[in-house]
Amino acid sequence: MAKPSFLFLSFCFLVLLHSCAARRQGSPQQQQQPRYRHQQEGECQIQRLNAQEPQHRIQAEAGVTEFWDHNDDQFQCAGVAACRTIIEPKGLLLPAYTNAPTLVYIAQGRGITGVLVPGCPETFHSSQQSQEGERRGERQRFRDQHQKIRHFREGDIIALPAGVAHWSYNDGDRDVIAITIEDTGNNQNQLDNNPRKFFLAGNPQEGQRQQRELYGRRRGEQQNAGNVFSGFDTEVLAEAFGVNTETARKLQGEDDRRGHIIRVDRDLQVIRPSWSREEQEEQERRREYGGRYNGLEETICSARLIENINDPSRADIFNPRAGRLTTVNALNLPILNYLRLSAERGFLYRNAMKAPVWNINAHSVLYATRGEAQVQIVDQRGEAVFNGRLREGQIVVVPHNFVVVKQAGDEGFEWVGFKTNEHAMFSTLAGRTSVIRAMPVDVLANAYGISQEEARRLKLGRDEVVLLEPRYRSQRRAAA
Repeated sequence: MAKPSFLFLSFCFLVLLHSCAARRQGSPQQQQQPRYRHQQEGECQIQRLNAQEPQHRIQAEAGVTEFWDHNDDQFQCAGVAACRTIIEPKGLLLPAYTNAPTLVYIAQGRGITGVLVPGCPETFHSSQQSQEGERRGERQRFRDQHQKIRHFREGDIIALPAGVAHWSYNDGDRDVIAITIEDTGNNQNQLDNNPRKFFLAGNPQEGQRQQRELYGRRRGEQQNAGNVFSGFDTEVLAEAFGVNTETARKLQGEDDRRGHIIRVDRDLQVIRPSWSREEQEEQERRREYGGRYNGLEETICSARLIENINDPSRADIFNPRAGRLTTVNALNLPILNYLRLSAERGFLYRNAMKAPVWNINAHSVLYATRGEAQVQIVDQRGEAVFNGRLREGQIVVVPHNFVVVKQAGDEGFEWVGFKTNEHAMFSTLAGRTSVIRAMPVDVLANAYGISQEEARRLKLGRDEVVLLEPRYRSQRRAAA
């Protein structure tokens, strides 16, 4: 009897050990589900939301960056920070990295960007010069090689992982306007909720000083005055890079007064494919994969970081009398699986409405790109925390599960929404796919104290999905 008992106890121990290990490790899908945000209790006790303009700006030689106050309750609740950067033609936004994953929407202009992924090879180079030199028996001249360079244009979403350095250059003939959202509450940010930008060049000292004066500090926030090299000893930098001390001082940028966006005297000389060739290759990839990517064909070094959401043919929802809605998420831009973010681009025609919705699993940051809309946001108490106009250039945050409705004005309304989940989902209150449509008529009649006929009209009153065309009352109200 002792031997069977021992075997039984051993079996139980192995099962228990296996269960504990499985619970501790979990599947990759299970490990990715929690989204730990750097929030403290009470940060989302919002009584009132406001459509906000940028609070202050940092001027540079070839552009300006305008900041919204991330200390405001709505930004603290969502765990995000927002800014708008304007880069003039031939302006170079100096290389830097941030402490949080970032999404950038290009509202205007075009240019190129380099995203410097650690350990990736320098795949952009020209072999023609080397071959010519070898054939002529000449001494081989220095040939520049660098990591991949990507083109961007109006309507692009650019995904930037936390801690990965990047730079941008305006090679067009008009200003680049970029709207940036940093997800400081993301679990990739191991610091606090304060946005931090670590410059690798230049001396944004004056701008940083202005930012401290206008912005203040919060919860021990520390802001540096120069680039990261400025804190090292000059001799240490000279030794590390194998250069003289004069060059090391240039790295520190102490005498540089151009700011964080500098002007390039001549066109920036980099190795890059032509714009038309890059677009052709992108179209071929889309045809090959049917417009969908599963991420297996990409490495971290060649991963797509840019997706355009302005093209009407890419719309996910379209109503010819109301507008269109386009979404970019982890399904069509796999890098967002890592960043845990997504975005949407919306167009509402004159007096059209986006049905009342709530985000099931994300906060949403709305930036108005054109026109204006009447926006109402309601919390769990049934109180409107926002009821007003959202105009071009303004931002408002829609917290997780708060219900929001938008109705365009006479000039229509366009927006971009940044969401804090790579598979952001919403649920509608009106329309063909709404929760009202999904309930039995008798449930509606009893819940609202209305007749069966009124419940049927409530349930079937709208056949559109999300974007609702204006009815006679809306048009009459707008005319009044």
